[in-house]
Amino acid sequence: MRLMDSSEAITIKDVRSARRRLEGSARVTPLLEDPHLNAIAGRRVLVKAECLQRTGAFKFRGAWSALTALGEGARERGVITYSSGNHAQGIAHAAEELGIPATIVMPDDAPALKLANTRGYGAEVVLYDRAGGQSREEIGNRLAEARGLTPVLPYDEPLVIAGQGTAGLEIAGQARAMGVTKAEVLVCCGGGGLSAGMAVALAAEAPGLRVRTVEPAGFDDTARSLAAGERLGNEPGASSICDAILTPMPGELTFPILSRLAGPGLAVTDDEVLRTMGLAFQRLKLVTEPGGAVALAAALFHGAELADGPVVALISGGNVDTAMFRRALDMLDAAEPGAA
Repeated sequence: MRLMDSSEAITIKDVRSARRRLEGSARVTPLLEDPHLNAIAGRRVLVKAECLQRTGAFKFRGAWSALTALGEGARERGVITYSSGNHAQGIAHAAEELGIPATIVMPDDAPALKLANTRGYGAEVVLYDRAGGQSREEIGNRLAEARGLTPVLPYDEPLVIAGQGTAGLEIAGQARAMGVTKAEVLVCCGGGGLSAGMAVALAAEAPGLRVRTVEPAGFDDTARSLAAGERLGNEPGASSICDAILTPMPGELTFPILSRLAGPGLAVTDDEVLRTMGLAFQRLKLVTEPGGAVALAAALFHGAELADGPVVALISGGNVDTAMFRRALDMLDAAEPGAA
C-alpha cells in the first residue's frame, strides 16, 4: 500500500501543505555565507545548512510530512522503509515522536553511527547484505505484506517529496532577503526526492533560482539520465565514500519532475568531497558527511560548469563516522599553506 498514488502530480500546494504540518517540528535551517568560501569559488556561495536539521539531515522533513498524513489504522500497524541511514533516522525519530512502530531495512555495511542512531530512536532494524546483492526492496515488500505495514519510500513517495520541498520554500525567502533572486541551487542527489521537491517549490516561489543536481563521480545516474532524456542506471563496480546517495537510478516519480524543472546535473570526486567537508568545518563550523557535501563541492570546485552569478548549495547529513571525518580533516591539514 502506498501513501498516495505515484501517478498523482506533486504541486506547490502539496509542498505548502507539508510546510504547515512541519511547523513547530522541523527546524528552519540557516542560509550561511563565508568570504573565504566565496574566494575559493570566485562568486557568492550561500550555504543551506540542513546538517543542522533534526536527525542531522533534510530527511526529517519528508519523514514528518509522510507520517503525519497517516490514518489512525496505518499508524497503529506501523510503517516500514529502507535506507542506508539518513531516511532511516528521519523515519525512526518521527515515528518515535508520533508513537508509530517503525521497521527499517538497512545495509549491514551502513555507517555504525547511523545504525546506532536508528536503533536509538526505537526502530526495529532489519539488516541486509548490500554488497552481496540482496534486494532491500524485496525484503521491505515481504515484511510490509506479512505485517500490514505502510511503506514510506525514501524518495519515490509524494508526501516525502513534498516534505523535502519545504527546504526550497525556505531558500526562496532567505535568498531574497540576502539580495539573491537569480542563482543556481545545487542539491545533493540520490533518488531525487529532495531535488524534485525543491524544484517544485522554487519554480513557484523563486523562478530565478534553478535546481542543479550533484552526485558522486561514478554514480551520476541522474546527470546522465537528464542528458539522455530517460532513466539510466549506474555501471556496476563503481565505488564512492558518499554512501547516503548511492542509489541505482533516478526515481520513477522524481525524474519527470527534474526533467521538467532542473538544469544539467553535476558530478564531483571523492577527494573534492573530503576537502569540502574540511572546509565546511573550518569556515562554517559545520559537520557534514560525504554525501551531504557534494553540492558545496560543486560550488567550490566546478565553477566552469555553472552559470555566472551566485550559487546556493545545500549541505546535509551531519551523521559522519569519526574515521571518515578524520580523513577530511587530514586532507585539509595536508593542503598547501593558504590553500585551505
